[in-house]
Amino acid sequence: MQDKKGILLESGTNEFEIIEFSVGGVFYGINVAKVREIINPLPVTPLVNSHPNIDGIFTLRGRVVPLISLPKALSVQQATDSFKIIVCEINGVFNGFKVDDVSRIYRISWTQMEPPPDVSGSELVVGVVKMNDRLIILLDFEKILADVNPEINKKLTTIPESTANMVELRKSKTILIAEDSHMLRELLLGTLHTAGYKTIANENGQLAWNKLEALAKEARPVEDTLQLVITDIEMPQMDGHHLLKRIKSTEKLSKLPVVIFSSLINEEMRLKGNSLGAAAQVTKPEIEQLIGIVDGIIIGK
Repeated sequence: MQDKKGILLESGTNEFEIIEFSVGGVFYGINVAKVREIINPLPVTPLVNSHPNIDGIFTLRGRVVPLISLPKALSVQQATDSFKIIVCEINGVFNGFKVDDVSRIYRISWTQMEPPPDVSGSELVVGVVKMNDRLIILLDFEKILADVNPEINKKLTTIPESTANMVELRKSKTILIAEDSHMLRELLLGTLHTAGYKTIANENGQLAWNKLEALAKEARPVEDTLQLVITDIEMPQMDGHHLLKRIKSTEKLSKLPVVIFSSLINEEMRLKGNSLGAAAQVTKPEIEQLIGIVDGIIIGK
């Protein structure tokens, strides 16, 4: 784990590591930062009236962990009777994901990750990585979890009670959003609009940086147009940490507050975000907490 922590604490390299696994003969990838361990099958206890994609629960070192079947989530046949379990910590919660096999780890640049094609069935895909001999598909694990746990969507659309005066104050503030998951981006935008904020949406860190760089070239102060940035960490082309590093190293943007809103917030990632100058870091899907923090930063509640 020490090597992993060292990787996680590198600042703004715009690189990440993926674990390659297969389901139904197709190769997929998951960010190493989400993975706690990879294990062989354990006894699974079925859950009554659970979501069809949940095979049941198992016990791992005293912790009860749900087992989500990726073959079922992806609507494909499991390739063999044998399988592996990838144990992940996402949104501060442990889940196991059943996969056919796990092969290797790649270290790549976020610039190698391309947005998914806009075709039917791509709603579970956040990006595609081209390797020499194959394509590796990066899945939207947040959506997979939201599909089996409606509480996540509820948290993403819950906003704190506000006075009419607070809503009016928010109407004069604009927030730039960098979020690659279509589902989460739409929920986040809708909830912030309901709260009163204006928003500028971006599908990844590179697009967000392009807009910020253009603002920095204008004669007027950036804060006249934009008051805050909310960014995910995992995104095609440019990740949130590299985006944050660029903002803080650009004189005209350096005072712009940046809030990280990510499923990857843990001890190591929090240290990394702090070292790069994040104003705050919030674990998805706690939108109510996020709005409270944003209010405190740009309105001074």
